[in-house]
Amino acid sequence: MTTTTSRPVLSKAGGTDNRSGLLLGVVLAAQFMALLDVFIVNVAAPTIRTELAASGAGLQLIVAGYTIAYAVLLITGARLGDRIGHRRMYLVGLALFTAASLACGLAAETGQLIAFRVVQGAGSALMIPQVLSLIQRNFTGEGRLRALGAYAAVLATGAAAGQVAGGILVSADLFGASWRPVFLVNVPIGLVLLVLGVRVLPRDERADAGRARPLDLPGLVLLAVSVSLLTVPLVLGQEQDWPLWSWLSLAASVAVFAVFFAHESRLAGRGGAPLVAPRVLRSPGMGRAVLRIAVAMAVNAGFLFTLTLHVQGGLGFSALRAGLTFAPTAVVFGAVGLTWRRWPASWQRFLVPGGFALTAAGTLAVGWVLGDGSTGGAGLYVAFAAVGAGLSLAFSPALTGALATVRPEDAADASGLLATVTQLGQLVGVATFGTLFLNRLDAPGPHASADALWICALALCFASILGAIGGLVRRRR
Repeated sequence: MTTTTSRPVLSKAGGTDNRSGLLLGVVLAAQFMALLDVFIVNVAAPTIRTELAASGAGLQLIVAGYTIAYAVLLITGARLGDRIGHRRMYLVGLALFTAASLACGLAAETGQLIAFRVVQGAGSALMIPQVLSLIQRNFTGEGRLRALGAYAAVLATGAAAGQVAGGILVSADLFGASWRPVFLVNVPIGLVLLVLGVRVLPRDERADAGRARPLDLPGLVLLAVSVSLLTVPLVLGQEQDWPLWSWLSLAASVAVFAVFFAHESRLAGRGGAPLVAPRVLRSPGMGRAVLRIAVAMAVNAGFLFTLTLHVQGGLGFSALRAGLTFAPTAVVFGAVGLTWRRWPASWQRFLVPGGFALTAAGTLAVGWVLGDGSTGGAGLYVAFAAVGAGLSLAFSPALTGALATVRPEDAADASGLLATVTQLGQLVGVATFGTLFLNRLDAPGPHASADALWICALALCFASILGAIGGLVRRRR
């Protein structure tokens, strides 16, 4: 099994050196770039639709084709890294993502862009699970906890940062290229990261054929089918007014998920190598972390999506202004994510439920400030900062705490699982809160949009409260 490296980059005492810092910077930069692409297209979507004459369904697939491929293949990418080598799969995924970004930027029509977005998502799915595995295998002690804190901060700031970057790039209209720089910007960054990755990532040891875990092909197929049955209707259901097939698909996804978990349990019971090791799910705090991460990401994605619809559609903001509106959320999220571990020890157990409570208050404040159809003024940015801080506290400690207890040999399984939960949470958030907003939007103009946003703010507040209560109930048990 390809598990270890011959040269650890962090000592057991937890000290760091320049090489370990560069390694962390390289893998987190790629992580950030891939996450940006989940959201960067949102702000560019109106321009893409106009210039490529894309239909509504076509635009949905341009935006979501990346996410569907990403979510479906994440755990597969994690297992391939565990089997073939994390360094090797990271570089392959990064190269595929970079090439697909170039192809997206040069696409001449809607079908091409959809296809290249799917390839982009596949590249991310091969690359992203290796980030956590490389951190788990090359950092120890306090250094690992700091690296996981940085990872958690990058993971969720990518959403708001994608909105900001998309607005800036579209409005800049670099070289008259309109929307294309939102993809082409990845090319030089990806090439630099490839060169650095070859130099700084520790080489994979040669796998011992007698110890290498076989690939669970039936599990791969069952998981891919179940995630596809879940994600496709969540992405396209609202656009097509939730036809019968979308509900049948959602119901079928539950059945196939059940079959998948039954297969994994039987395989583990026979001494085989399941796609997700049951002991990962039984790791201390993992179940609670999955619940909290799913809720936090659903609220995060639903908040950003509905606010984007409101400020661009209802208030008429330009792409640049819409993107920059979310800057306080991204900045505060990152700052809190990087510093919460230095806060007093007596606070630590209350950070996650407190974060959900702060998120509930922040989303309610955003709905109230914008409820009269105005632009909100300075109070809006204070509310945005509260949402950013709250989501960071709800997400980062939960993720870091769960991963800190996972054994290095289970790093691939844990990274694939939690990355998949993150993506599914975001998809559920966009589908749920986006549908609520659009169904309440009964007329054009800022006031009708503000009314729809207020209902969504109440729903986001309620979901955040459920996240706080759910974690506390699990703790008492």
